[in-house]
Formats: sequence, C-alpha cells, structure tokens
Amino acid sequence: MEKQVAIIGAGISGLLACKYTVSKGFHPIVFEARNSIGGVWINTVETTKLQTPKPAFQFSDFPWPDSVSELFPNQSQVLDYLQSYAHHFDLLKHIKFSTKVLGIKYQGASDEEMQSWSLWGGNGEPFSSRGKWIVEAQDTQNLSTEVYRVDFVILCVGRFSDVPNIPEFPPDKGPEAFHGDVIHSMDYANMDYESARDFVRGRRVTVVGFQKFAMECSTANGVEHPCRVLYRTEHWNIPDYIPWGVPLAYLYLNRFSELMVHKPGEGFLLSLLATILAPLRLAFSKFVESDIEKKLRLAKFGMVPKHSFNQELNSCLTATVPHGFYDKVEEGSIILKKAPSFSFCKEGIRVQGEDTPLETDLVILATGFKGEKKLKDIFESKTFQDHILGSPDAAVPLYRECIHPRIPQLAVIGFSESIANLYTSEMRCRWTAELLDSTFKLPSIKEMEKHSAKWDQYLKRYSGRYYRRSCIGALHIWYNDQLCKDMGWNPKRKKGFFAELFEPYGPADYVSP
Repeated sequence: MEKQVAIIGAGISGLLACKYTVSKGFHPIVFEARNSIGGVWINTVETTKLQTPKPAFQFSDFPWPDSVSELFPNQSQVLDYLQSYAHHFDLLKHIKFSTKVLGIKYQGASDEEMQSWSLWGGNGEPFSSRGKWIVEAQDTQNLSTEVYRVDFVILCVGRFSDVPNIPEFPPDKGPEAFHGDVIHSMDYANMDYESARDFVRGRRVTVVGFQKFAMECSTANGVEHPCRVLYRTEHWNIPDYIPWGVPLAYLYLNRFSELMVHKPGEGFLLSLLATILAPLRLAFSKFVESDIEKKLRLAKFGMVPKHSFNQELNSCLTATVPHGFYDKVEEGSIILKKAPSFSFCKEGIRVQGEDTPLETDLVILATGFKGEKKLKDIFESKTFQDHILGSPDAAVPLYRECIHPRIPQLAVIGFSESIANLYTSEMRCRWTAELLDSTFKLPSIKEMEKHSAKWDQYLKRYSGRYYRRSCIGALHIWYNDQLCKDMGWNPKRKKGFFAELFEPYGPADYVSP
C-alpha cells in the first residue's frame, strides 16, 4: 500500500520537499493556507530584493532565466522564478491551496512507550504499520474542516511569517496608551504597494527595527516628515559582496574558510588547525568590517557594531543594506535613534532614560516573528510541543537540522538557517527523500541526541546570544558533507585539490549525486 506523505507549507522548502518526494515515487499532499505558492515572497514591501547573490539562491537543476540579469532580483522576479519551478516540475497538482492546517496529532504508540524507544519511531524507519499522523485542515474560503490520515509529515512552515513578535510592555505603557496607529510590519507588507505608500504619506512614522521599512516611508515623505528608526543593536549590514574587490565567497564559502572554525564532533587534527588558523579568520573579519565602515560611513552615523562580522555571519544575521539608506540618513529623511527599550505614551514613544517623548502618528513594529511558537503550536500533543523546542537554553534539537529523535515519522525543513536558505533547504529535502526511500538509516536516539548536543555547543560558541536561530552559516560545506555521506554521495564536489580547497561552494556543485 502506498505511503501518504503530507507537506505543510508551499514556500520554497515545501516546493522542494514536494519535488524530491515525487522523484522517489510518492504522491504527497501539500497544504498551503494561502492561494499561491512562494511563502514569504508572496507579500513584501516594494523595495524588497534578494539578500544573497542570485548564484547562491537558485535550484540546483533549474537555473535563473537569462532575462533576469540583476545580481539581486526583486520580489516579483523571485516569485516568477519560484512559480516557473513549480510549473516546470508539475508540482501544483499536489498542492491544496487555501487550506490551513489547524493541528497535527500522532496516533499510535503511547507517550510512555515512545519514551522507552532506543530507535527513532521504535524501529528506526520513517514509516510504521502502527503509527499515523492525523492532520486537521480547514478550507479558508468556506471554513469547512477535513481530517487526513498520513504516514509521514514534513513541516515547511518557516519561521518568518504568520505569528508576529509583538514586544511586551508594562500596564498602560503599551500601544493602548498611544493615540496614533500601531501596526506590525506583516500588516504593512500585506498591503499593495500603492496602499502602503498612501498609508504612510504625510505622517510622522517611527519604525522599530528593520531598515527596509524606513526606506519605504522616507521615499513617500522625504525630509518634510522624516522617518525615525529605533534600533537596539548596530549590525554589519553589507553594501555588496565584494569587500575591497574580493568576492566574499572566497573568504567564507570555501573549505579553506571552514578549516578556521571548530566543528561539532571534530577530531584532534581539525581542532588543531582551527586553533592555529583562528587569527586568520579574525583578520578576514576585520578586512570585511573595514570595507563596510568605509563604504557606508558607519562611524559618521554612530553605527559601528561592537561585535565582529564573523559573529554576524555565524548567526545568519548578514543582510544587504538598502541602496541609498545612509544617503537618506544624511539628507535627513531618515533619523536613527538607539533605544535599548521603549514604551508608548499618548504623544508617541518614550525611550528609556529620556524625559521628552518622540512625537509620532504611526508606529511600525518591524520586530520579527515568533517562529518557535508557530512550530510548537502545530502539535496537539503537549509532549511533542515540549520535545520540538527542547530546553530554552539550547538550540532546537534536530538531528541534521531535520529530524527530532523523539518525534516519529516527521521532518522539519527550513527552520534552521543558513546564508542561502534555498540552497540549504534543497539539500535537506534531498536527504529527507532518501531517508523516506530507505537509502540509509538513522542512528539510535541517544546518538542523535549526542549529535544535537555537539551542534548546540558549536552554535553557542560562534553565534553567541543568537544560538536559537540554529545557523549553519559558517559550516555549510561541512554540514552538506554529513548529508552527502548519509546519502552515499561523494562529499568532494570539485575537480582538483586547490579547487576543492579554495573555490566557493554553491547549489551548482550538487546538481547530481
């Protein structure tokens, strides 16, 4: 009897999961709450562009069309590319649009029995004759619900959508105290471009957080009504990917760069190399920082970060600064204001330690999303809710950043981050498809948990307080090597010793097994 695979989400990871499970003979059912594919790329602000260069953000077997010449395509170009991919591989027939998953429930072994298992799922296999997932889905048009019984679930719900992160405030010091409007950036992005411009035009706007929303407001209002940006921490946002004329990929995206980083479970030789080469990695960081400082004139605007570029990269916080952002700061259409904490008052916003409020008409909270809550809430089981997030002082405990050792018949794709998420999601989806096809078996639960603990140590060492983002940015080749070995592929993808050591790795290196 054919095994039924459910995929939740039709963003980039969901499309990839669909494509690769189909390639193994499965007929997945993909649940998508919206009426279109594309995930976070469906609704964005007008100035949104790719944050990574196009060659690093492409499907291994479906390159960008020649008509897209820009290195950083815009939102409509990215969405067209994703839709072309879905049509090319005939994926749309597997997707149930306007169908929101309300929750998933495992039906099979009891919590007590699962706790005693030494192998994932009790048998170490992706499928079980006893276990099924019950998926409750709602038609968002007529609100009817339907229940599906499936053998395996792939969660591709992402972490940057749907559940806004709204800061908490003391009583009477939150948005309710303010006489103006307060919205989350998600609500702003959901407007069409013209409506968004009209919404901010002629108003005193304060943006809490992300810079690109300030660009939108400053373009609409200019210096007459400057947009104020409140931020807590300065970041190394990059103007381009060629510091001092050297492509960034040659500094951070090849095997030589990863020799400078201590790895989870590394042996003595690799550990010694990483220790010896650590000063060189620091020099690389200083090299990039000096280029960013010069090009963006950060010292002039008091925006030089206190942490290193290395930590920015290790935490997957690297972003491109919107073109002309600091020109607008200089002309006065954008005002930067550091605010470790703030509250609302009748006139606007009161920054901690200051007596005079910042008068404003509209506050846009560009404060991100609660990705962990979104992931947790999809499970009906309290036990699985606790399992999936793990300890609050550890990274989300996923083996190979895909499988929770104590949640059977389920994979999570696209929650852990990298420098180029499409590239990484594709490798994970190929790995998951091979797992479903019994190409390899997982180690014991204890071994997987030990592996996750070692990655947790690595994340805390290199990502600092951002370790919960589970970023593999500094070790994406090392990480892909593990996936390749599991699948029986040769992890060395280049021709020749020097090419293998110094040439940057990207999606094109993994076109074939």
